[in-house]
Parts: sequence; C-alpha cells; structure tokens
Amino acid sequence: MVHFSLPTLVGKAFGKNKGWPQQWSKPEPKKNYDAIIIGGGGHGLSAAYYLAKEHGVSNVAVLEKGWLGGGNTGRNTTIIRSNYLCDESARLYDHALGLWEGLSQEINYNLMFSQRGVLMLAHTVHDVQVLKRHVHANRLNGVDNEWLSPDQAKAFCPPLNISPKARYPVLGAALQKRGGVARHDAVAWGYARAAAALGVDIIEQCEVTGIRRGADGRVAGVETTRGSIGAKKIAISAAAHSSILLAMAGIRAPIETFPLQALVSEPIEPAFPCVVLSNTVHAYISQSDKGELVIGSGTEQYLSYSQGGPLHSVEHTVAAICEMFPIFTRLRMLRNWGGAVDMTPDRSPIIAKTPVPGLYLNGGWGSGGFKATPGAGHLLAWTVAKDEPHAINAPFTLERFRSGRLIDEAAAAAVAH
Repeated sequence: MVHFSLPTLVGKAFGKNKGWPQQWSKPEPKKNYDAIIIGGGGHGLSAAYYLAKEHGVSNVAVLEKGWLGGGNTGRNTTIIRSNYLCDESARLYDHALGLWEGLSQEINYNLMFSQRGVLMLAHTVHDVQVLKRHVHANRLNGVDNEWLSPDQAKAFCPPLNISPKARYPVLGAALQKRGGVARHDAVAWGYARAAAALGVDIIEQCEVTGIRRGADGRVAGVETTRGSIGAKKIAISAAAHSSILLAMAGIRAPIETFPLQALVSEPIEPAFPCVVLSNTVHAYISQSDKGELVIGSGTEQYLSYSQGGPLHSVEHTVAAICEMFPIFTRLRMLRNWGGAVDMTPDRSPIIAKTPVPGLYLNGGWGSGGFKATPGAGHLLAWTVAKDEPHAINAPFTLERFRSGRLIDEAAAAAVAH
C-alpha cells in the first residue's frame, strides 16, 4: 500500500482508473521492512522501483520528511546529458541517459522527456581546447558529441548572438544531440506510482531522527517522527542531508552543501530550441514546456544547509544571458528559488556501501543529480539488493577519498549542470 498525504482533488484529477491509489489517509508504517530508503525524491523513488521490479524486493519503505519531490527534485535545472570527461562519469551518466530514453514508456507516465540537444559554448581559446578535448574523450567512450563552428552553433540555436564584438564572443560549441530536458516533478510522481503498484510503501511527513544499530553493529532500523521502524537494510538518498543522516550512524563523509540559485521568466511562446550552457559565465538556459525560460548559475562559494539564498548571485548570469540572447532582454522574471546541493571534493557522487553493515549511501551529486536519476536509482537498487556495487558504480566509493583515486569532474565537467 502507498501512504500518500495528497489532497483528494489530485486523485480526482487523475481519475479512479489511472493507476493512482485512492487511499489518501496516513496509516502507520509497518514495524519491519526488508529495506528502507530515506528520501522521497527522484533518486529514492527510482531505487525503490528498481528494487521491486528487478530484484524482487518489494517490502520496502520510502520515508520522506516532506512531500514527494519537494526537495531538490523540484528545484533543479531539468537538464539531461552524459558528455562528461572522465571515463567513469561518462559510463555512469550515459547509463542514466539510456534509461531516460525509454522511461516514459516503461513506467507509463509522461515525463516530458525532450532530446532537444545540449549546446556548450566556448568563449575563449581555453574553452575551445577544453571542449574539443571533451568531444574526443566522449567519442572514445561511445558518447555522442560534436564540435560546431560559431555559424553552425547559430544555425542550431538561432537566438544566439555570435557577434565578435560581444563581451563573451562565441568561438564555437560542443553539441550532444541526445541531451535535453525532462519535467522534474513528473519523474518523482512517475516512479512513485510505479513503485507503489509493485507494493512499495511510500510514507510522507515522516522525518528520520535517528538510525538504530544492533549489537553486531548492523543497522536495525530508524527512529522517525512517526515512531520506530525496523529494517535489515537502509539506503540514504536525501540531497542536502546526506552528512546529517550519516552522522546518525557515526559516519563522517567528505560532503559539503552549497546553495544553488535559479529563476524562470514569464512564459512566452516557443522561442528557444535547445539547452545552452556556458562555463565562462556560469550560466545555463532552456525553455520549459510551460513557456518559461529556465535560467541559472553556478554553485555559490559558501557552505549552507539552506534551500534559499540571495538574489544577487544570479544578476551577473542574467546580464550575460541577455548579451548572448538579446531577444530576451525585455522579459520579466517570474520567480527565483534556491536549492541546496551536496558536493564531494572531486564533484563526483558516492553510490556505495558504508562502513556500517547494511547502510548504503547515494549522495554528493552536486548539480549532476537530476540527469542521473534513473541511473542512480538503478545502481543503488543493485548495490542494496546484492550488497555489492554494479560495475558502473564500483569506482564511486567512499574509499576513493582515502586512497586518492578521485574521479575529478570539478574542473572537467564544463558548467556543472
């Protein structure tokens, strides 16, 4: 049974025979589960789905302290791409992209997945060298990417200003045509419905306040605002709270949390055909299906566990966007928001067992988490079910920070979105 706390009108909107549970009460969770996943965002819900679907583990509870998709899943770039430089990262994100391509059909839910292409701009000689290196590295790893001249970039994205007199002149661009966008909260709801149909319990308004361990050191369950819940295995998949939850089990992790700002414009008719990223100005822009221009900047350089932040952090980004796309200079901002992202020292995630038996971690994604959603859940489910990593996530361990075998995407991932 799924334990939703949504208004009845949502159920009415989807209809009685659309696959949504019609129980809107909040019954108490079971006393014991085979596995608990902490975090009801895209990653946690996808892990629960794959645990049930591919590994036959359906006695699973997803615990969410707020509402489903109300954390970073609902506050992100919506960008999907796999053109990362490091071999390990390319395999990880391309695995996720492959799952994205058939996901709407698999879970029978419209995710508004649109492979409209991701264009990364080069404004300096250094940018050109770095992005051409990306193109060659991606091709060696079987990941699509191609180099475009300024005229070719303009042809692919007509609103782009390629004047040589611009403050940030466009010298070229790297294009991944398989990249694109998806509707962020639709991913959470699609996975929630699919997991619930397989018997997973999804419990909202249930904050974890402690992690219990048995005499043998293994996890035994969690303490929550709705009482104690027993479990043989626990997976942490909660953005911006990973280190807090790990501390409950006595583990320190090399994860820091940074605020990340974004905004959307007032909605307009379809005018922007792709996704554009620029590392030089730390900016990205795309257009949502509702017509809003989605604009954001890089992570802010101070630590915070907040999901808010100052507006001035995106002012320079907006100025650069207006110069690169002059047709948007008269648009008004509709709303601004902040997300909080977990980051590791090498800006690559952790998907691994922890030193505590039965406790697993999926975190430290920085701003790469949304694009990895199906892949992260798929690999976390494999790791939890088999108590060993999949070959793709085997390099993404906690141990790498002790051994020094880092997967350094900090300077290699272009703009980190």
